[in-house]
Amino acid sequence: MHEPTPESMERMWNYAWKFAAKSGTTFHPDREVTEAVITGLAAHVEEFGRPLCPCNFYPNKEEELKQRRWICACDEMQRYKYCHCLLFVGEDGLPITEYLPEGHEGREIYGVVTDPTPDRGRVLGRKETS
Repeated sequence: MHEPTPESMERMWNYAWKFAAKSGTTFHPDREVTEAVITGLAAHVEEFGRPLCPCNFYPNKEEELKQRRWICACDEMQRYKYCHCLLFVGEDGLPITEYLPEGHEGREIYGVVTDPTPDRGRVLGRKETS
């Protein structure tokens, strides 16, 4: 992955700040984690025109882009408020797992982590439970 331009980095930081505020999450307390994810997202924007999640392996990135599942904010974030990249987390640095289905790897790894701001985020999840 190439190093993105400062302009792309700034756009991705702005997007991430806005999404964190909108979803009621915060960035990971280890700044290196956040910077690595933002850098990967910005590089993918430059390469593909979309912020494809940099934390997954894709046999075919173009095909993943068509399916849109892993474009930030990914389907898991929109539905369950769960960020496997650890970009959007709670104040404690843990991803929110409260809404994940039983047996999901996030629950297996972190246990049940409750949502401190249940009135924010989960755009797709709220539609499903309405």
